[in-house]
Amino acid sequence: MSGVGKVVCVTGASGYIASWLVKLLLHRGYTVKATVRDPNDPKKTEHLRLLDGARERLHLFKANLLEEGSFDAVIDGCEGVFHTASPFYHAVKDPQAELIDPAVKGTLNVLNSCTKTPVKRVVVTSSMAAVSYSRKPRTPDVVVDETWFSDQGLCEEMKSWYVLSKTLAEAAAWDFAKKHALDIVTINPAMVIGPLLQPTLNTSAEAVLNLINGKTTFPNYSFGWVNVRDVAEAHILALEDPSANGRYCLVERVAHYSELVKIIRDYTLPSNFRKNAQAKKQCFGMAGVRTTIPFSQHIRFRKDKVKKLGINYIPLEVSLKETIESLKEKQFAKI
Repeated sequence: MSGVGKVVCVTGASGYIASWLVKLLLHRGYTVKATVRDPNDPKKTEHLRLLDGARERLHLFKANLLEEGSFDAVIDGCEGVFHTASPFYHAVKDPQAELIDPAVKGTLNVLNSCTKTPVKRVVVTSSMAAVSYSRKPRTPDVVVDETWFSDQGLCEEMKSWYVLSKTLAEAAAWDFAKKHALDIVTINPAMVIGPLLQPTLNTSAEAVLNLINGKTTFPNYSFGWVNVRDVAEAHILALEDPSANGRYCLVERVAHYSELVKIIRDYTLPSNFRKNAQAKKQCFGMAGVRTTIPFSQHIRFRKDKVKKLGINYIPLEVSLKETIESLKEKQFAKI
């Protein structure tokens, strides 16, 4: 295992992606210094403490994204840092305080701590939210790649506060890295689904849960989707591969919500679920208004850079099945 004897830091370790990242790092033999807001909260830490290798090589620390210097002691002695900590939810009352400040200031605080010790590389968890919300045309011949950056003004016009937070945070990260000669790589996943390690429901898994818990409508929208294990693996490869650079867009497939419904419907589940899934034929626009417009068009994304990194995507069908089984196991799904 290539991580034997190496020490790395994972911020926001109790999160969906980060939990899988910690699991795979421990499996590779790394010693992991992981930050959480409250190390004494079993809902945030118990699933991490139970991972194979955790007893010997996982060390939990308290850290606050908005507290300058909060990550200094944790990052000290680490040769690699994975910055995953950033809030992701939609029902916000104060976007600046709840999303933007933790994302932007938190990223800068972590990166600043990285300049105080000889960190070889920082892998930052960004998002396709920071890539694809552009004013560029979306014609069928257009392929979105790592050179695209979301437009801040467009995010504000759309009131897409999470998208804005990720866009600003990644821009701040690249600016800081350039000024301080810090080696960073960003991982930009689409909607992340797959098995849940943590006991709490995360936002992207909730999107699938809404389709199987009795809602009879779905948004008229297409999203990119990717498995959480591929995302975690990409983070580690981005640290371990000396040639890794820049940004990596992770999108296994773009699928409209109606396609997800069909995949879920065809999956062998109890008859009452099949009945619920069959009923989901009404399509609503993103604002919740019934619409008769055609389904939103798919967007194409570049995949060769991720393939070169070493990622062979888990198919969407498998990701959906894993998500459903995990939601059932954790008693979120009413099926």
